Amino acid sequence: MDYEMDYVKLGVRVRQQRVLSGMTQEELSEKAGISCSFVGHIERGEKKASLETLVALCNSLEVSPTMLLQDSLSANVMANEVAFGEKNSALVSSLMQVLREHDL
Repeated sequence: MDYEMDYVKLGVRVRQQRVLSGMTQEELSEKAGISCSFVGHIERGEKKASLETLVALCNSLEVSPTMLLQDSLSANVMANEVAFGEKNSALVSSLMQVLREHDL
């Protein structure tokens, strides 16, 4: 099995999400508590982000780690993530229906 981390694709996804969020590198660096130059290095795949930095980036960009790491995850992991999301979606829908039925 291949357990290689694709830092270049991680960086591309960080950049895509940053741009979609309308943030500059400087704004992301402030929100994530890292230097602006480190954001640039991560986006270019030149430096490795620690787990703490990855969590800070996910929280700052309001995305899941799976979104940023999907290029390094196996197909099985991604399938499990989709199935989990579908189960949660069905659960939320059921809960909303019960609340509507009871005028809550």
